Parts: sequence; structure tokens; C-alpha cells
Amino acid sequence: MPKDHGIGASSKRREDARFLTGKGRYTDDINVAGQAHVAFLRSDVAHGRINGIDTSAAEGMPGVLRVFTAKDFEGVGGLPCGWQITSIDGNPMQEPKHPILADGKVRHVGDPIAAVVAETAAQARDAAEAIVPDIETLPAVIDMKAALAEGAPKVHDDLTSNLCYDWGFVQENKEAVDKAVAEAAHVTTLELVNNRLVANPMEPRVAVGDYALHSDESTLYTTSQNPHVIRLLMGAFVLGIPEHKLRVVAPDVGGGFGTKIFHYAEEAFCTFAAKELQRPVKWTSTRSEAFMSDAHGRDHVTKIELALDADNNFTAIRCQTYANMGAYLSTFAPSVPTWLHGTLLAGNYKTPLIYTNVKAVFTNTVPVDAYRGAGRPEATFQLERVIDMAARELGVDPVALRRQNFITEFPYATPVAVEYDTGDYEGTMTKLLAMIDRDGFAERRRQSEANGKLRGLGINCYIEACGIAPSQLVGQLGARAGLYESATVRVNATGGLVVMTGSHSHGQGHETSFAQVVADMIGIDEGQVEIVHGDTANTPMGMGTYGSRSLAVGGSAMVRATEKIIAKAKKIASHLMEASADDIELKDGKFTVAGTDKELAWGDVTLAAYVPHNYPLDEIEPGLEETAFYDPNNFTYPAGAYACEVEVDPETGKVDILAMAAADDFGNVVNPMIVEGQVHGGLAQGIGQALLENCAYDADGQLLSASYMDYAMPRAHDMPMFQVDHSSQTPCTHNPLGVKGCGEAGAIGSPPSVVNAVIDALQSGGHDVRHIDMPLTPARVWSAMNAAK
Repeated sequence: MPKDHGIGASSKRREDARFLTGKGRYTDDINVAGQAHVAFLRSDVAHGRINGIDTSAAEGMPGVLRVFTAKDFEGVGGLPCGWQITSIDGNPMQEPKHPILADGKVRHVGDPIAAVVAETAAQARDAAEAIVPDIETLPAVIDMKAALAEGAPKVHDDLTSNLCYDWGFVQENKEAVDKAVAEAAHVTTLELVNNRLVANPMEPRVAVGDYALHSDESTLYTTSQNPHVIRLLMGAFVLGIPEHKLRVVAPDVGGGFGTKIFHYAEEAFCTFAAKELQRPVKWTSTRSEAFMSDAHGRDHVTKIELALDADNNFTAIRCQTYANMGAYLSTFAPSVPTWLHGTLLAGNYKTPLIYTNVKAVFTNTVPVDAYRGAGRPEATFQLERVIDMAARELGVDPVALRRQNFITEFPYATPVAVEYDTGDYEGTMTKLLAMIDRDGFAERRRQSEANGKLRGLGINCYIEACGIAPSQLVGQLGARAGLYESATVRVNATGGLVVMTGSHSHGQGHETSFAQVVADMIGIDEGQVEIVHGDTANTPMGMGTYGSRSLAVGGSAMVRATEKIIAKAKKIASHLMEASADDIELKDGKFTVAGTDKELAWGDVTLAAYVPHNYPLDEIEPGLEETAFYDPNNFTYPAGAYACEVEVDPETGKVDILAMAAADDFGNVVNPMIVEGQVHGGLAQGIGQALLENCAYDADGQLLSASYMDYAMPRAHDMPMFQVDHSSQTPCTHNPLGVKGCGEAGAIGSPPSVVNAVIDALQSGGHDVRHIDMPLTPARVWSAMNAAK
């Protein structure tokens, strides 16, 4: 029987009451008395030399307070990169300066050249349009391989080339991998593109800077997934503001998907300008600005080779990837195609030898950084596509080929430096096959063919690494910050709790699931637990929310802090009931003495903590508040098996998804309803990438997909009813909740299942199509079918 409260219950999301009734408080809802507004003049060329900027007309326009250009930021730091990668030759990556406003050159369409602060947003926009920049257009470089060619235009003149880094992993495997590929009984080779995406959260970015002269304190209100990280980066590396003089507040945030992790120029500008002008300064992004200023995702070009022996066992994987960094290094960009990608190339399989080379390239495009899944979708896509292709070349069942090569014993140390603690890949595959009625597929295919359609079934697996950890390890890998999480639990005298967390919620349901964890530990109603997040002034230092780390890392910090609370409360209860603390038990909100009928309610003990008339102050301090920092020992490794069934219209190339099934192992599940919703969202984004979404530039660096007229977002009618199952649970062994993370799974597992299904459909119709790059638009599918005739 399903639980009705606590861990494992599908408690309704408490935050939805305010979201659905329009009572949420988003950054654009924040208006500080006396605030001014900012508008940015952005480059309309991808690459150019700034010979001058005429701001005279703008400065004289109504309402204009000041026009800023790069010269106003002399002595101010550039936006920092949070991760350093070392190349094969031992040299650190090339790391160009990323100015707040373009300095000397513009390097992508959308690069901010100047900013106008005015009394109203309309006045600021009008004045920004009156600025006349003198820009000498330079040749732009968009294609990554062309960017590395001899004589290619350099995005940054002070760098030796457009190569950010040339990374090899695991380098000591290279010779053995080359030998294994050369001697293999069969090698499948696949070249593919992982298409560039725009994140498109519901809420565009907003920044409000405020400055208090009397205290010399700055406040930034921003749409961020990690306010503490923004405070650290902006304060220490850009504006030079001591942390105790800088407050960062991220209130309700309408979706992030990774794109709101990073520190952006607009945040630093508003904070800087507020102090300069002694007035609050506000910027609200338009959707058009978001397309050319928010970090993009994916954009890899890869060649992968899978080697097999005569018995179809995987013997080696070798791949080379070109990864687009865009014009500048975004906060975590260097880590995505390396440590978040190369370390997942083993997938669910016991391949003994793996080597990957990644060349990160600067181009005249918007910077690229983490997007839902961040590196793991790219690794899964190339691996699961090449396995499916190998099965076709060998004439074997793609499910049987995967099963034959599954990892079955845990813990398992992969050849790419990670160790899976638990998993049951056979179990999730068995569950998936039961969900999709694979035996009935042949009949469904015949029915489709009778209707003039081609029907295909695609099946694949995935694994990901969540809860990026531990700090000591990631520090060795180039991270410039720790990746712990924190929580403070404050118990009120009447028994209610306030939990302050360094994690941040932007749609995941933290206010519900976090409360379930703490309430379950104590045995009280979830309504007695309040979750506070998003304000550096009243939450402990934390790393924020991304990479499905909320429960595994943030929740674990709450568990540790709550354990401290319970331990102290037991001491108080033991004194009040004249018993040993070792004999005190807490269950269902009551303290009891083992073997007796003595008991005290939770509220009686918490009141005594603040009214300490009857316990020894020399042994127990008054109050009931504890803080814990949790630094995980390992990543968590959710995994699963996905299936997609499609119909393809051979006359038009149009793909319709008829069914989508996901069997996931997320370890222990705190709130099944929230988990199901997270998977649904990920599936929608993965299907969007596979069939519809594509961020495209022309040869001159103009963004061709700069609005929803040109960038195709998935809609409800593009989606089938999803089948989702997470009953296969192998709990994580190294965090106190046994959880693994669920937020990115759908986006990781679904793209290869969609593409596998379309290829299966085309092959069934006699079209020898081996691969089609995403998105599989009708035009691409139709062209591939006709080219293969």
C-alpha cells in the first residue's frame, strides 16, 4: 500500500499552491524603491574590432542616467571560469578574459558592447538604440574543425590558436586501445553531431542590483541555481566585494536546466552600476536576448569506434570529440565534455579498454556550458547509437548484445576512473521489456505498414553520474570550488522546524521532498517543517542545485544536521525522564524510554530546549539548532533502460512518437510523484532534441534560430503518454538516504531511443540508412530515405 506521508509518499507539492495561483515571487516581481533600468546594446556581428563607440546621442536622451562602456570597467575582473582542464601535453587550457562589456572586439552576435541606465526600461532601450558603435567586421569562425585549421581567424588575438585544450583520457590506455581496435574481430564506426540547444526555461533571466551607502553593502537579486556560487565568483574575482558585504538572493526561479548555474555579465553589471549610481539598477531579459546571451548546450562533433571480439564481447571504445566552447569560457564549460563526459563512456557495459580525446574549440558563437545532463547525454547518445549500429552490422538482437555485455557485479571500477557502487541493469531491462510488449511489436508494425507507414522500435540503456563529488577528487580534476552541500536545522520552541539549505529549488519540489525527509526522521507532520533557500544572508554556504545533487548531497546534509538535532533532543529527554540517553527512542514524534511506559512528546522536549529550567546547563546548552556540511564520498549512479516506438511517413519523412517507456533505477525514492514528473520533463526535453530543437548559425555567425519562429520547441501534441517505472531500486551505498538522483535521466536516456527507433523504421522499409543527425526533422529523414534508395 502506498505511504500517505514521509519518505516514499507522493505528497502533493506544497509550493504549487503559490505557483498556480500567481503568488510566486520571481526576480522580476522585485522592485526596489528608486530603481533605474538597464538596456544593453549587443553586437549584431559575430566578430569585429571596436574602433570607437559614439554614445553622445544616447547620453542626451530623456531619462538617461549614464551610458557605460568597457572603459568604465578598467580594473574590474573578467567573468571567471570555475574549472581548469590540462591538455595532453601537460599545459593548462587557454583561458581568455571574459569582460563584462566587450573590450576591443566583439566575439559573437549578442556580445554586450554598451549599457544604458535610465529612469524607465523604455527610455533605456531607446537610448541603447541611439548608440553608434564603429565596428570593423572581421571574418567569423563557426565550424570547429575550420577554427583549428592553419590561418583560421582567431577569436582571441592574445591566444596562440582557437584550441582551448586538447584532452586525452585515460591517456595510459591509448596504446592498448589502438591495439585492441586494430586486432578486433569487428569494429563499428560512427560519426555524429550532438546538436546545439537553447535551454529556454519559462522565466528569462533577471538581475536587480542594490547598494546601501550607510553599510557599504551590495545586494543582487538574480535568477540563479546557486546564489552562494554567484556571491563567491562575483565578489572575489570580478568586483572585489568581501563576502560579508555582498548578499545574493535567488527567489522563486522559473526553471533553469543548467543555464542558470553560471555567473553572467548582466549580474556583475547591475551590482557594479548600482554602487556607481547610488541607485538600484534592474535588467530583465527579453526572450530574444536570452537566445543570444544565455549559455547554450551540447554542440559536439564525435567519431566513436566500438571494437568487439568474435563472440561479440566489447573489447574497446575509442572516440574523438570536438566540443564547442563558443566565444568565451562559461563557468563550468571546460568540465562538460571532459570529466562529465569521458568518465561515462563505459555506460552500463564491461568494456575493458576506453580512450577518448576531446578538443575544445573557441568559435564566434554564444558560450556553451552545462545543459540538463551535461556531458552524460552526449556520452550516452554516442555509445548507445554505436551499439545499435553494431547489432545491425552483426545481425544480432540489440537487446541481447547489450545484455551480453552488461556489468553484473558491483562495485565495479570502470576503465574511465569511476566506480559504480550498485546497479541492476538486467533488472531494468527486464522491467522495460515487460512494459512495452516487445513480442507484440511485429503485429503493430504490420498494422502500420498496412496504413502506409513505417514503424520502428528503439531500445537503449543509460547511466549517469550525479551529485558531483567529492571535493578532494574534483579539486584534483580541475574544479576551483568544493562540491559539498550544507544545511542548518533550527527547531522552534513549539516544535516546528526551519531547515535552511544551500541547495536551490527552481521547479524540483524541494520544499516538499526535503520536508518529507526531515519530518520522517522525527515522526512529525510535514507541515511543521519549513524549507528556506536561495538567500546567502540566511542560508549556510552551499553549492546550489544542478547535476541531480539535491537529495543525494543537499538532502544528506539535512539528514546529518537532523541527526545532531535528534541526538541533543534525546539528551534533554533523558534528563527530563531520568534515564540514560542510550535508552531513549524517538518514533512518531514521541520520546520513550526503552522497556518502560515513560514518554514525552516532541513539543515538550523542544520547549524544554528553550526553557531550560530543568536540565544541567553545564552539560547541555540551551537551544536546538545544528548545522552540517556533507561532502559525498562518490558520485551516485542512476541507470535505466528506455524504449521508443515511432511511425515514419515515407512520403514526408515526418516522425510520430507512438509510445515512450522508461524503466529507471534511482535508488530509494522519497516522493514517487515528483520523481515521475521529473522523468516526464526530461523525456520531453530529450524528445525535443531528437526531433525538433536545433540552434543554428550561418557562415557569418548570424544566429538563424533566434526566436520561437525558428527554434522548434516540443508541444503537447508531439508527446505520447509516457510509461514510467522506478520500482527497480538498488540503493546508493554511500549516502544516508540511499538516493541516486532523477532530474536528468529522461533527457539522457530518450534521444538515442528516438533515433534508434527511426533508424529501425527506415531499415524495415528497405532504406539502408545507418544514421541521421539530430534533430530528425521531416526534411532530414526524407532526404536520408531518398539518398539511400
